[in-house]
Amino acid sequence: MQVRTSLPMEREPCVLALGNFDGVHLGHRRLLEHGLEQAALLDVGLDVLVFEPHPLKVLFPERGVKLLSTTQERLLYMEEIGVRTVYHLPFTMEMANTSPEQFVEKILLPLGVIHVVVGFNYSFGAQGKGNSELIQVLGQKHGFGVSVLQAQTLGGRVISSSSIRKALQLGDIQLASSLLGHLPCLRGTVIHGEERGRMLGYPTANILTSDDFLIPKRGVYAVWSTIDEKCVLGMMNIGMKPTFHEVYDTVVEVHFFDFEGDLYGKEITVCIEERLRDERKFNGVNELLTQLERDCSNAKGVLDKIQDRQDSNDALSQTNFTNQ
Repeated sequence: MQVRTSLPMEREPCVLALGNFDGVHLGHRRLLEHGLEQAALLDVGLDVLVFEPHPLKVLFPERGVKLLSTTQERLLYMEEIGVRTVYHLPFTMEMANTSPEQFVEKILLPLGVIHVVVGFNYSFGAQGKGNSELIQVLGQKHGFGVSVLQAQTLGGRVISSSSIRKALQLGDIQLASSLLGHLPCLRGTVIHGEERGRMLGYPTANILTSDDFLIPKRGVYAVWSTIDEKCVLGMMNIGMKPTFHEVYDTVVEVHFFDFEGDLYGKEITVCIEERLRDERKFNGVNELLTQLERDCSNAKGVLDKIQDRQDSNDALSQTNFTNQ
């Protein structure tokens, strides 16, 4: 898959998917799958156009929109799905003030579009005046087809990035995972902390996350991460350490089971399997340690399914190999 940060010198016929694709959730995947179907019918490649930063961060910075995925994560998902080229263009105020007609003429046509795929609520052009109806009109004018996908639902619930953000803010990992089609993750750099966990017998990796990304509701979670190509299980606390502090910034700490090594300065991604409990203030260290033992046991119980999944995948791979 190619990633380009500018328009191509020559037009190359394509089906083009438009959107922000934050999280690349199940709704996004259906849109991309439809794009692939159209591309196969038209014998061209599927390309994607996304803007960086997220347009809402430029247009409405006061809203403080938090993202679900990094650019690299989105690119990996798109590559897995089968996208040919991702056009990663800068979103500026000049771009924000481009009229819908100019957007089509100056951006879409130079990309060589012969078919466009958008969601029902896609907006483009100055003040969001462009919508799915207008792009169909402009498609007829300029000779490209348009597919408008309606809202995708799961269990009667609309699949959207905003609904996933809300689920994570409420600590509903099961709902967020089902709408995403994959586990929600946190990513960041391991930094030095107070080292209190080490003194208590539960050393933690303190993760410095970017302000751009959403942090789930405070509490304790069963998690895992891939470190040095190995799946490492653990439990994560997101909170303000109320047992030891009256006022403290929210921090992300992960205690990995059966792991020894220096993680300081490393970038890691933590995959969240399940929320175990709320954050709470304990009456001293002994009460905290008792609860940490319970948390550890509960997390390991949840994470046993990681090993079960891995064993099943290994067995399936072996079966496929022997049947070839």
